[in-house]
Amino acid sequence: MTKVFVTGSAGFIGYHLCSLLLDQGCMVHGYDGMTPYYDTQLKRDRHAMLGQKTGFSASEAMLENDLALNKAMAEFQPDIVIHLAAQAGVRYSLENPRAYIDANLVGTFNVMEAVRKHDVAHFMMASTSSVYGANTKMPFHESDPTDTQLTLYAATKKSCEVMAHSYASLWKIPTTVFRFFSVYGSWGRPDMALFKFTEAILAGRPIDLYNHGDMTRDFTHVSDLVKAVSLLAKSLQPDFSSPHYRIVNIGNAQPISLLEFVSTLEKALGIKSIRNLLPMQAGDVKATWADTSKLQFLTGFRPATNIADGIADFVDWYVSYYGGRQIKTGT
Repeated sequence: MTKVFVTGSAGFIGYHLCSLLLDQGCMVHGYDGMTPYYDTQLKRDRHAMLGQKTGFSASEAMLENDLALNKAMAEFQPDIVIHLAAQAGVRYSLENPRAYIDANLVGTFNVMEAVRKHDVAHFMMASTSSVYGANTKMPFHESDPTDTQLTLYAATKKSCEVMAHSYASLWKIPTTVFRFFSVYGSWGRPDMALFKFTEAILAGRPIDLYNHGDMTRDFTHVSDLVKAVSLLAKSLQPDFSSPHYRIVNIGNAQPISLLEFVSTLEKALGIKSIRNLLPMQAGDVKATWADTSKLQFLTGFRPATNIADGIADFVDWYVSYYGGRQIKTGT
């Protein structure tokens, strides 16, 4: 029985990944700090759902606490470590940059040290499409230059990729880094666009559309993303450029305009939005688009959830979970 240690297990993606791994028969230990960046009750409810499944255990501690992290990993003795935990949010990095240094750099260093000490067979780590920064050549391919990050969040994730490469090379640790593209779906984060838009539209408030809505994103449904991660976990086929380290895009490979995204949400809700058109925000990019040929080559899988089905999935969950209650949508 494969034993998988997942950091950020109470998070949006972490919850879905742990649930899938448990359904596949893995033993899973979740590690999460329950930070108050957004509603901690949502995080605790995710963990409670996981706790109903056979094979799940958890620790509540911060990544920066290397003693707690090493204790949890030593007791569980994982075969695979999947590092998802991070200080998330592009825009919040403009307000509280130190949180990104502490969680993303110091925290990831602690995880990699623990992986090295505990003889883990496969280290997997989440990165982001934001590392492509100001690149304009699309679709983004894993071999494209990533030297022009536009926010500290993106810079810390790029730094984590570089650190992971050095550990893979020095200690011969099989390492997979996956770059996520605009993930959405049920149990999503309150600071993300789909969540904010849904809450505002239901409350009759305007939604903010930056760059006057002239933006595109490669929206990836969370069910596709976690399936891709689970398939990559089973495959140690190396990259041609490195025997121990590989980077893999996980996206839908079908960019959708922000205006189409909003129109699809309006149809799912049965309500027209009030649109507040604004200039481009600092650190934002106009478009993202993933080349997923490497993912398909390694796993035989290509994400394909269409945007209407994916948004309907989120709306169904939102209405069921919140029942019209007003909530805090991030810091």
